[in-house]
Amino acid sequence: MKWSEFSIHTTQEAVEPVCNILHEAGASGVVIEDPQDLVKDREDHFGEIYHLSPNDYPEEGVIIKAYLQVNSFLGETVEGIKDAINGLLIYGIDIGHNTVKISEVNEEEWATAWKKYYKPVKVSQYITITPTWEEYLPKSDDECIIELDPGMAFGTGTHPTTVLCIQAIEKRIKAKDHVIDVGTGTGVLSIAAAKLGAEKVLALDLDAVAVQSATINVKLNKVQEVVTVKQNNLLEQITGEVDLVVANILAEVIVRFVDQARNALKNGGTFITSGIIRAKKEEVRSSLLDHGFIIEETLEMEDWVAFIARNNK
Repeated sequence: MKWSEFSIHTTQEAVEPVCNILHEAGASGVVIEDPQDLVKDREDHFGEIYHLSPNDYPEEGVIIKAYLQVNSFLGETVEGIKDAINGLLIYGIDIGHNTVKISEVNEEEWATAWKKYYKPVKVSQYITITPTWEEYLPKSDDECIIELDPGMAFGTGTHPTTVLCIQAIEKRIKAKDHVIDVGTGTGVLSIAAAKLGAEKVLALDLDAVAVQSATINVKLNKVQEVVTVKQNNLLEQITGEVDLVVANILAEVIVRFVDQARNALKNGGTFITSGIIRAKKEEVRSSLLDHGFIIEETLEMEDWVAFIARNNK
């Protein structure tokens, strides 16, 4: 079987939405080459070990590679992807150089080459994310391991926005909490909540591929008794009140459903938002405050921001 490698040179800000566009277009596997990975001061935080080569990364910007099956519709698919990425400009998202390269690879090459980018990563005090093909043993009794297959959908779970969310969940979650994860993707935040003591987690995503991916990962991590995965548009038609709502999605989407999040939370409940590029920080902050939330903590990593807000009904 032949595959086409779609490579786009873009920005850190555009990584999440571009990856989403690629997955929605049917991409099988995504590689993110971000030169910031080479200079992260990771070891001072959680002691993870990386072996990365500068030759695999651009000098500036971010290169995202996706793999599309070669068929009679490939040309239309590629043009659709380009149009969707250009459409991000409407939302004020910087797409950078936006240069695209297309090359053909065989199945064996793409199925294995990208795995060199993905190793076990300790993302918080208690959570370590590891790919399914890596053997990893906990370094302490309280370390929680999350296994993911990033070839299925929506990344490896180690992007700064995801890391910020996991760290925020770890700070605020309490035993027996009920949680809603909006825009679950691989389901990593829902799995983290379950492993950190949540009694019930509802994982929501509008994308059918994400729902399938999250369902597989939930079972892989043996938390299906706690986590329910459902296809849903944000919090529409969701009733009842929970202790914690987490959303790792675009800032533009977050501000659209802040009121829904407030209604879904108990008085004093926690709303964790991430996926916010620093340029959109004040927009999201203002929306949270305008809807009656009290911002208790702001977390930042690289160009990304997460808020921990308390519902003040």
